[in-house]
Amino acid sequence: MSTVHIEADEKDIAKKVLMPGDPNRATFIAEKYLENPRLVNKLRGELAYTGTYKGVPVTVFSSGMGIASMGIYSHELFDHYNVDEIIRIGTAGSYDANLKVYDLLVADSAYSDTHFDEDSGREDITIINSSSKLNGVIMNTARIKGIKATIGRVHTSDAFYTESKDFSRFKALGCKAVEMETYALLYNAKKYYKKATSILTISDNLVTHEEIDPLEREQKLDQMILLALESIIKN
Repeated sequence: MSTVHIEADEKDIAKKVLMPGDPNRATFIAEKYLENPRLVNKLRGELAYTGTYKGVPVTVFSSGMGIASMGIYSHELFDHYNVDEIIRIGTAGSYDANLKVYDLLVADSAYSDTHFDEDSGREDITIINSSSKLNGVIMNTARIKGIKATIGRVHTSDAFYTESKDFSRFKALGCKAVEMETYALLYNAKKYYKKATSILTISDNLVTHEEIDPLEREQKLDQMILLALESIIKN
């Protein structure tokens, strides 16, 4: 049964979902990594492909940008499509000079001062934990594969362009990097008793001002993608 935002039938969405923000990245992942990928959603321009990875059904579904968009799609996937787990794969800006571009950050929690929590579920929560079990699988897989990954808290912001350049208060709250979707994903996972986390590639460092270009953000994130795929099929 389709929803307001997803046209796929329930049988067309796997129980394990990877969520990049960018529809182009979803296409790239499906064509490069999935066996027999099928386009199962193109409604509103958010693309979803279902195929298998090493024999395990996986859906790659673009979330769009920001808390609102992630909130809609993760809600519908958990609630209407009965998805068991979602790993967001995306990019983040580092608050730590030692967390450099192309480094991987696994979110053990997300902080946000958004009103999404109160509007969506009438709860006032500023910090939400991700799935410790899923994170354990990811970190163990990273160790086995020789992939360097750091685990820590992310700051989920409502705004990409901000006037303030002072991020000291977010660092004081334990945040290692900033992005725009993880909080909504973790909130909905908590609401529906599902598993979720984020694996993020550092695309720019807000201390050293290093950054990667837009095309690399779309196509040169293979370590993150492989880590997510290898982890989600084991959990």
